[in-house]
Amino acid sequence: MLKNLRYRFAVFMQGRYGTDQLSRFLSIVTLVLLVVENIVNHFLAFPGMLIFVRIAGYVIAVLLFIIYFRTFSRNIPRRYAENQKFLALKDRLSAFFGGARRSAGQRIEYHIYRCPQCSQKIRIPRGKGRIMVRCPKCGTEFVKQS
Repeated sequence: MLKNLRYRFAVFMQGRYGTDQLSRFLSIVTLVLLVVENIVNHFLAFPGMLIFVRIAGYVIAVLLFIIYFRTFSRNIPRRYAENQKFLALKDRLSAFFGGARRSAGQRIEYHIYRCPQCSQKIRIPRGKGRIMVRCPKCGTEFVKQS
């Protein structure tokens, strides 16, 4: 019985897009909204919050529609392009926030200066005293304290 049902679902999904990272992200957002909506509805039920509960209910319904629409869609190139745009945005955001964390970790061992000519970031080890720094990009030399 279970094998037959699994086979029928596999046949149904042939030629359809299925799930990807964007669908998973939307699913997580939907679950978080659902939990927050339930908490607000049960513990913070005063008139101003009831508007939030109604709006959250509509947003959850729209997100569920989008998730199922993308999963069962037969327009695979378009869904793939949407996912690629999402991944590019995700990579940009993670590089922005990850870069700040990485440079904060490097500040323990290095001073990070900018070239006065071209604004290139230059990493200089700490504890070397006054040193002459040469920009690897434009060749400008300047003196800094490490």
